[in-house]
Amino acid sequence: MSQSYVIVGDGIAGASAAETLREEEPDADITIITDEGEPLYNRILIKEFAKGKLPEAPISIHDESWYDDRDVDLELDTLVTDIDPEGHTVTAHDGTEYDYDKLLLAVGGTPTQLPVENSDAEGIHHFWTFQDARDIKEHIEGADNSVVIGAGLLGIDLAAITAAQEVEGKYLMRGKAWWRYALSEEGAEIIHEALRERNVEPVFDSGVDHFEVDDDDRVTTAVDPNGDRYDADFVGIAIGLNFNTEILGGTDIEYDNGIYTDEFMRTNHDDIFAAGDITEFHDLILGDRAQNGAWGSAKEQGTIAAKNMVDYGSEEFRWVSSYSITHFDFPFLSFGHPTLGDDHVEAKYSDTEWRRLAIKDGKIVGGVLIGDLSPQTKYKKLMREQVDVSGQKEILVKQDFQLDDLEGAAAEQ
Repeated sequence: MSQSYVIVGDGIAGASAAETLREEEPDADITIITDEGEPLYNRILIKEFAKGKLPEAPISIHDESWYDDRDVDLELDTLVTDIDPEGHTVTAHDGTEYDYDKLLLAVGGTPTQLPVENSDAEGIHHFWTFQDARDIKEHIEGADNSVVIGAGLLGIDLAAITAAQEVEGKYLMRGKAWWRYALSEEGAEIIHEALRERNVEPVFDSGVDHFEVDDDDRVTTAVDPNGDRYDADFVGIAIGLNFNTEILGGTDIEYDNGIYTDEFMRTNHDDIFAAGDITEFHDLILGDRAQNGAWGSAKEQGTIAAKNMVDYGSEEFRWVSSYSITHFDFPFLSFGHPTLGDDHVEAKYSDTEWRRLAIKDGKIVGGVLIGDLSPQTKYKKLMREQVDVSGQKEILVKQDFQLDDLEGAAAEQ
């Protein structure tokens, strides 16, 4: 009798799981349920569409024929509202029940709303889906001035979109640096200066107290906690994700900020797995729970989850993720968990070249490279192999660092 697999979510984690399941189980029943109205698209490229740099066509990855060709049932515009682990069913918003032998939850998150007055006014945008990108592009092409809130990896995308569309912008940040948990002020200043050159001005120790609107409820002004006012007929907000754990209500599936899984992507229920943004997985490299929904990480999680849904314990998730930014004249890359660690080391080599490594218990757990990305392979190798670099921090940030510069076991290649 063939197995029945249900996947909730058609992002890269869910889609890669479906593809792997079909390869592993040619006769299985596979169903993907998604609340979005279109099949898988490239979430990395939607910012390029919003910037006006790419048309729609290259953004789409799968059309509906991809699913038909692989005998995968795709349910669009369908929100799962209930899971019954004992009965092995999930229920959609319209009451439809789907039976499963094995279930994968790849439901991701929803942009966090800014809890201030008029934050739902017309002209205020969040940036997560392809439809969000379409709405942003349509609006910003007619905008005169903008405000961006959210000093992280999604916020910088919104700032870059305003710059590419040649709209004057203010980028409001709560601290004194962009992505202050991963970059020092010295490193972040490279980003700040690149923004200024593109007519987007970073504003530090700021944020939003409330928005003002006109008689048609369109945003006109952002007022920060200091009382400073910024004209804006376009506002972009990226202050994080609320992970879609409400789907777990009434179950005993274990979760906190995300769904707990082991290194095989299985939850505390033998027949329920999770992958992507929603997952707090056991990170074998970090030695702790971790959450990382970057594209490559989510894709691999989906693949590994599928293999273990077919044959549990067959392959563990062991991955060093990367995230790159291509908005500026210099490259930028983060890897691993650059905001974690109990120690760090950094160095600046020029106005557009800087590095920082995060270290925990004497081992590299993440880092950020600006300018020269060539050392990333060496740093990732040290991280994957959990090499102890205690007492050798300064060697790690030599501009021409080589693995054999390190003493002892760290020098083995």
